Amino acid sequence: MDILKQIENELVEVKNFPFFKSGYTVTVSYKIKEGNKERIQQYQGVVIQRRGSGVTETFTVRKMSGNIGVERIFPIASPFIEDIVINKRGFVRRARIFYFRERTGKSARIREKRSAASLAAQAAKK
Repeated sequence: MDILKQIENELVEVKNFPFFKSGYTVTVSYKIKEGNKERIQQYQGVVIQRRGSGVTETFTVRKMSGNIGVERIFPIASPFIEDIVINKRGFVRRARIFYFRERTGKSARIREKRSAASLAAQAAKK
């Protein structure tokens, strides 16, 4: 098994993205090729789960498009992911928040985890 992991690490380049977990609201910048053109699409939503480890790790992001929930699975080691930006740090008590799929309205809110640094930054803006 160690030989496989060494080969994976040599072949696949994993970028250093910021730490995030389920409950966080993130914006994923994803490269899309259409014919001979290439553009970057922003996909913003709540991280529902992270699964796997190393090169095979993936994360699922759920967003609401109109009244329809849309989920997308992104591999961490994908060469098409340009950047991941954390918008909010949500506080959830589970690693996989599949119950979030059935929630609508006010019950679909996730409590935000506030740190001293974020509170100081908000005070500086005012």
